[in-house]
This record gives sequence, C-alpha cells and structure tokens, in this order.
Amino acid sequence: MARWLRPLVGALLLLEGAAALSFLHHRYEELVQALFRVQSQCPYVTRIYSIGRSVEGRHLYVLEFSDYPGIHEPLEPEFKYVGNMHGNEVLGRELLLQLSEFLCEEYRRGNERIIRLIHDTRIHIMPSMNPDGYEVAAKQGPDSNGYLTGRNNANGVDLNRNFPDLNTLMYYSREISGPNHHIPLPDNWKSQVEPETLAVIQWISSYNFVLSANLHGGAVVANYPYDKSQDQRFRSHRRTVNTPTPDDKLFQKLAKTYSYAHSWMHRGWNCGDYFADGITNGASWYSLSKGMQDFNYLYTNCFEITLELSCNKFPPEEDLERQWMANREALVAFIEEVHQGIKGMVSDENNNGIAGAVISVQGISHDITSGDMGDYFRLLLPGTYTVTASAEGYQPLTVTTTVGPAEPSLVHFQLKQEVVRKPAERKASSTRMNNKALQKKVVPRATRRGTQR
Repeated sequence: MARWLRPLVGALLLLEGAAALSFLHHRYEELVQALFRVQSQCPYVTRIYSIGRSVEGRHLYVLEFSDYPGIHEPLEPEFKYVGNMHGNEVLGRELLLQLSEFLCEEYRRGNERIIRLIHDTRIHIMPSMNPDGYEVAAKQGPDSNGYLTGRNNANGVDLNRNFPDLNTLMYYSREISGPNHHIPLPDNWKSQVEPETLAVIQWISSYNFVLSANLHGGAVVANYPYDKSQDQRFRSHRRTVNTPTPDDKLFQKLAKTYSYAHSWMHRGWNCGDYFADGITNGASWYSLSKGMQDFNYLYTNCFEITLELSCNKFPPEEDLERQWMANREALVAFIEEVHQGIKGMVSDENNNGIAGAVISVQGISHDITSGDMGDYFRLLLPGTYTVTASAEGYQPLTVTTTVGPAEPSLVHFQLKQEVVRKPAERKASSTRMNNKALQKKVVPRATRRGTQR
C-alpha cells in the first residue's frame, strides 16, 4: 500500500465520534474533572491512579485503559503516553484528554479497532507531568505567553534535563564492551531529581512498559534516541551529531508511523525547519543531556520517542479541533506499534515464570528482560532473528524465529536449571586446584624468574 494512503485508510477505520469532545484548554481542576468523567463513562475498562505529586502538591494522574484495569495480563504489553512535561507546551496535554474521551466513546460505540486495542493492550495516559508549570503558563494564556514562561517546574527545573545521565555511563561502558541496557542508577540519584522526575522513574520501574511517546511542542517532528551525542568535547547543546541506538532502524520505523499518520508532519517542512519524512535522530537535531527518552531506553525495557506537535507551544482554543483531527489517527496508530516483534514466556521446567530473564537478539546489542510474571516483549522489524534467553542459575536457550509484518511472533523459552556438582565432586575439584597451587609454590626460584615479565 502506498505510504500516503495509510493515514487515510486508518482514519476511515475510526468512526466520527468527535461531537462529544470539548476543544478547550483545561486548567488543573478541569483536567482532573475530565479524567474522572471519562472514568465514570467507561468504568469497566478504565482506572485512574496517581504516581505522585508535583512540587506544589498537584497529583500526577494517569488514566489507564484495559479490559482488566489495574491488572497486568501475561503477554499483554504495557504502553504509555506522557504529555505536558514542559508546562508551556500544552497541545499534548489537550490531545491526550481528547484521546481519552475518544477511546471511551468509540469503545462504547462498538468500534472494533478500538475494542481490540483496549482488550489487547494496557494503555496508560498521563496528560500532564508538569501541572505546576502549566498553571504558570495558563495565567498568561495563548495570546501573551512567553516562549519559556511555565516551561520548568515550580523549582525552576527543566524536567527533560533532570533524569540521571545514563548516556555518559553507556558511552564509557561501550568503550570497554560493556552493556548499554538496564544501566544501574547512581547511588545518590534521588537527591538529584525533582519530585515529578522521581515519580516518573518509580512509575516506569514498577510497570514493564514496552513502548512510549512523550508529547512536546515548539516544532513538528517525531524525534527518536539517542538525544545525547557521544562527543563530549563540545559543550554547546546545539552540537549536531547523528547518534543512533542499536535499534536505529526500528526507531525510525516507529517515528515514521506517527509522522505519516499525521496530517502534515511527514511533509518535512514545518515551523521553518525541514526534517526528511518528518523524523529526526535527537542528537542529530541538537544534543540533549539527561532527557527522558534516552533514560527509558537505557534503564528500562521501554522504547520511547518524543513527539513535537505544534509550532505554537500554546495554541489558541480555536486551533485545538484542527490539531486533534491531524493527530487522531497517529495517536492510535502509534499505540498499535506495540504489537510487533516477538513476545513470550520465560519459565522453568515446572512452568513457573522467571522474572528478570535476559532476552538477547544476535546482531542487536541491546537486551531486554522479562517481567515479574516471566513474560517479555521485544520490538523488532520483520526478519529472521537468533534469540537467546538466559537467567542466573539456568542454562541459556537459543532459538531462531521469523518475525512478520503484522502480529508479534510467540516465542516461549523453558529453561533448565544448571547442573550443580555434588559435594564430592566439588571437594575433588578443590583438591586438584590446591595441588596445582602447591606445585606453583615449590617451583625453583630460577624457573619462576625466567617466566616473569
């Protein structure tokens, strides 16, 4: 199918349920009311929870869509959208409220595509990560809003420059052939982050998210990792060096899924900038340190991209409906991207799930791990792959599998425990080692001197 036809075909699959939507800017209290209104309209497939509070005490609310709200179903992937990280970049906040109302309304109307999406995916929507900054920006409104007014949180901190800097650790690790995944946090990390950042880190540590997008404004482009360039000699944040991840082709595909489903992002020319296909590697645009999307990739199993959605950071209300129609299909299509690659269960010989098992794909130097129930999800492009599952105390298992363009391939691993030697065998081995050590000690001094360097 021609690429330009895909957004049209996808849009035709969505029913025209826009009449019930309210195209208004929502202050904090109104945002909370809107979320609870959706929850009351679709009580059996939604749940509202808070991951924490902002500096000024506002809840960081999340609206969940699932056929079993509050429960992780094995082999059902977890997806998240995060909006309004910068308080004055408000379109993402409003789009996520619109999306929430849309999913509820279309589910009630019997839209088969939306029903399947909610039944097969656990969707988490956080309209605002920075409600304090939003209130500062909203006091000025769209007509007189300064470019930076309300961007930061109440402590004056840019939340997208506030995550632990795992990129630097990863680049050093790469030089010594170390890992670039599940990098441990520094011991003092909690003292270095803001309350909103702390809440998000604890949130993404508690759920085995597979795919995510972070909604921003000020440009129109789908931005993918890495955000931070490896070249540390240049301190300017505008240094541009393409810095791909091991999953670069996959990330490009994810970004294009959104840009080509969007009404105009894929055209490339927007806001005075040009991005081919409407996508960009983050560091190729400008290098950003301590950002959230790189943190997701380096610390968790989650693949996150950043969506810049409007030239105007605080668009007027009369533009919100047009923006919703431009983004509606893209928001749904991107969620559907969580259903690709391979997934399965990692279990022992008694069919007990193994949590924290490592899933490695030959040729892609970035591993993911199984969740608490032993299920795993590895996003991959179509192709044939050699995949290994390993866990401490078990023998690794390697299989070859083919991934198609549609549904994910089911690949289960049943690991056998490593053979533990009997005490007598260990004693005999220890004796042999002691004998060798003893032999080294009685080697004549002249002989030893001859082998030294």
